[in-house]
Amino acid sequence: MSLNDPQWGNKGGDNKGGKQGPPDLETLWRDFNRRLSGMFGKKSGGMGGQGGDGGSKPPTLSPMQFGGGIGLLIGLILAIWLSSGFYIVDASQRGVVLEFGRYKETTESGLRWRLPYPIQSHELVNLTGVRTVEIGYRGSEKNKVLKEALMLTDDENIINIQFAVQYILKDPQQYIFNNRLPEEAVVQAAETAVREIVGKSKMDFVLYEGRAQIAVNATTLMQEILDRYQTGIQISKVTMQNAQPPEQVQAAFDDAVKAGQDRERQKSEGQAYANDVIPKARGTAARLMEEANGYRQRVIATADGDASRFKQILVEYSKAPEVTRSRMYLETMQQVMSNTTKVMVDAKGNNLLYLPLDKLMQAAGTATASGIMAPSTSVVQPPAAMLPEVAAGRPETAPQPAIEAPSPRQRDSLRTRDRSER
Repeated sequence: MSLNDPQWGNKGGDNKGGKQGPPDLETLWRDFNRRLSGMFGKKSGGMGGQGGDGGSKPPTLSPMQFGGGIGLLIGLILAIWLSSGFYIVDASQRGVVLEFGRYKETTESGLRWRLPYPIQSHELVNLTGVRTVEIGYRGSEKNKVLKEALMLTDDENIINIQFAVQYILKDPQQYIFNNRLPEEAVVQAAETAVREIVGKSKMDFVLYEGRAQIAVNATTLMQEILDRYQTGIQISKVTMQNAQPPEQVQAAFDDAVKAGQDRERQKSEGQAYANDVIPKARGTAARLMEEANGYRQRVIATADGDASRFKQILVEYSKAPEVTRSRMYLETMQQVMSNTTKVMVDAKGNNLLYLPLDKLMQAAGTATASGIMAPSTSVVQPPAAMLPEVAAGRPETAPQPAIEAPSPRQRDSLRTRDRSER
């Protein structure tokens, strides 16, 4: 019925005096009963209506009919309430069922059912999702949080460290019931672990070669702290983003770093020079040692050979002294003459003898200046013991006594003697 209907609020359908009022409650109740009877298949004429002018009274509900409708409504509400206990758990999640706020069980993935609220409730926990917290910065390295980043090293130096921690969940029950602020717990555990490790390390170790080792040690120590508090959190990775001295001393620190690099460079250059010189010196020393050992062996062998030869000659000399003496003389002269330039002169001839002594001396001087032992030049005459034999065998070609050409040093000594005698 519309509010603009002129019969709104009229009694009996007539409008007396044009007065209007609120709708009649009895009429509304009858309209509700009629509609509810229509829902249950009840017709308005089947309730014992009266015929007369063809009109009928609106149907009314008996107490049993009214109770059946209420029961159906309650059943519908109960079915909806029970169906609210169904929930779906994904493959990456675990469901934690709570009964009046207390832990009941943990369910696996799939379609699950629990008692509806407020008897039981559930929470879904993602176990495979990787969560990240940042210590010392937020968002980017330029957005620093100095309260978390500044740390003191073992050699009493302040450094600025920024790192990120990635973690996953391993126990949903512990994660829900033992943590009020899980992310804050991870931040505090990470800061505590890194401060402990940095406080036991030198500044150079933290800034350079020890960054990877600090990350590994921090992961182990953080996991021990979180397991001690039963947080249900598993640390997966710690990443060192930045480690540097404070901005106030950055310039001085850069100078110190450059000086250290220069020192290392000079040490490397010195080591390279040593590696180049020392092997050469050792090689030269080894060569000299080998040459000295060879010379010693040669001298010893020569001495032994000379001694052995002398003994053999002594034996022969004791048997025939004259023959041995002559043989030794001949062998000695043969050895001497084979290393010198010889000029044989026939003294019987009356021809003019011209010896090119100046050229021979010049050749000998040139060889001496060039560092080569030049053979000496001499005029040889046969020994006196051989002259009769040679004259008897070949009188016409018998060698005559020859004059030995003096060397420059001998000529100078002779001139000095002549002058002194005069």
